[in-house]
Amino acid sequence: MFTLSGAHIFPLHDGAVTAEPPLRLVDVRHEQTAVFAAEAIGKLTRTPGLAALTAGPGVTNGVSAITQAHFSGSPLVVLGGRAASFSWGRGALQEFDHPPLLSPVTKQAATVQSVEKIGPAVDEALRLAAAPHRGPVFLDVPMDELFNETEALPITTSSAAPAAPDDEDVAPIADLLATAERPSWSSAPTSGATAPTGPRADSSTTSACRP
Repeated sequence: MFTLSGAHIFPLHDGAVTAEPPLRLVDVRHEQTAVFAAEAIGKLTRTPGLAALTAGPGVTNGVSAITQAHFSGSPLVVLGGRAASFSWGRGALQEFDHPPLLSPVTKQAATVQSVEKIGPAVDEALRLAAAPHRGPVFLDVPMDELFNETEALPITTSSAAPAAPDDEDVAPIADLLATAERPSWSSAPTSGATAPTGPRADSSTTSACRP
């Protein structure tokens, strides 16, 4: 978890270091760095990178990197702190409504309003970020709920199943490659595409394909 220490998200840091096994905590010097690092993890591994940012300017410092994840299709989950719900609207420390700012560049941007919903919401965020088309998901949690306690059943996670290509879509591409004089294959880093295989992809075709 890439992060920069901030009072609104102290429980996330405590949870990371006391977990069994512990979650590696990478404390950087700027929130933008934290999210860009998490975005790079998502881009390289095609599994969600994770960043945690404190409220207000902590979250806004990460907007550029979240936007990059949006355009790159990088799976990313960003957890943000938020001013306490009981004092909302009174100008509390770094009070800012983040989801409206981030909704245009995320698959989902939402506030988790109670401690009981944090676990399921994060689990769903990880699944959503990894599901095609991959991208960033943002959640913030009011600090009074983040510092609260609850009893919850453990969540069993599973990787999002990749979408299988449709045979009717693949067949014309395979025909074009098989009949091309000098075929080549190009795919974006996050597309999940691979060179064709099977009866239609003979050795002369596949040897000329460049990933």
